[in-house]
Amino acid sequence: MGKRALLVLLTIVLSSMLLFACGNSKSETSANAVRPFTDYKGHQMDIPVSPQRVIFWGETYGDLLAIDADVVGAGFFAIDGFVYEDQVKNVEDLGFPINLEKALELEPDLIITASTDEKEYEQLSKIAPTVMFNTFEELDARMLLIGDLVGRKAEAEQWLAQYKEKTDQMWATLHTAGVQSDETASVLTFYPGDRLFVMASTGLSQVIYEQGGLKPLGKIQELLDEGTGFKEISKELLPEYAGDRIFVLTPVDEEAKKSTEDMLASSLWKNLPAVQKGHVYTIDILKSGSDALTRQWLLEEIPNQLAK
Repeated sequence: MGKRALLVLLTIVLSSMLLFACGNSKSETSANAVRPFTDYKGHQMDIPVSPQRVIFWGETYGDLLAIDADVVGAGFFAIDGFVYEDQVKNVEDLGFPINLEKALELEPDLIITASTDEKEYEQLSKIAPTVMFNTFEELDARMLLIGDLVGRKAEAEQWLAQYKEKTDQMWATLHTAGVQSDETASVLTFYPGDRLFVMASTGLSQVIYEQGGLKPLGKIQELLDEGTGFKEISKELLPEYAGDRIFVLTPVDEEAKKSTEDMLASSLWKNLPAVQKGHVYTIDILKSGSDALTRQWLLEEIPNQLAK
């Protein structure tokens, strides 16, 4: 081989090696790219642009399922018994409170937690970039943020558009079927200790009080204006919080179930106008959450309930 031919060959080889190296460098940079982020509690960190191993620990796990986000670890306290339980695959249960050793073993590149425990946050931050996430945020803002965090914002936008369309269709159908646009509604549930709560800006209430839906009573509207999720009330105040239609969330705890049964058997309860008209509906409290998939399920369940 002549010197000129050898020189040409070496040039080709070196050029190929440089192109290969540049390609790999670009790929690695893209895979490891980070961006600055500040969560709602003011924590500043660098998070991956395209996280591959996400831990989500919070009660709105259905948000991530709705946008088909990959998750390696979660708290099954917000999965077992929920409407989307059967859809959760290949996800490690991190327990309650979160098991730090298990979290470390999963080698996450992003942790999203609903906990506001600062000590726990510091420990999680040593494992991977950790974002405190407000699961009580309104659905639209919450879905767009979670979509942005896990690199699926377009999917979140699409889901929200479809959800709004389905919500409008549901209420239009119900109003055509005889549900009046000015009817009021209440959502009640018991906690252990014979504690009665009226629900406001959380779970089922967020669906029934949406635009075009049922109306909150004045006292409940005050709670909504304050951004209050729920408020404990005495049973004697039931007439002041009972709407034209009442939804009762069936508790998990046995003591709370007994309190519910006692209320339903009381004369005070039986004399409520909604009860006398048969406008009382029961839904499992685990199936009345705020997450995206539960709310999607409720768009089918609410018409079934109101048709009874």
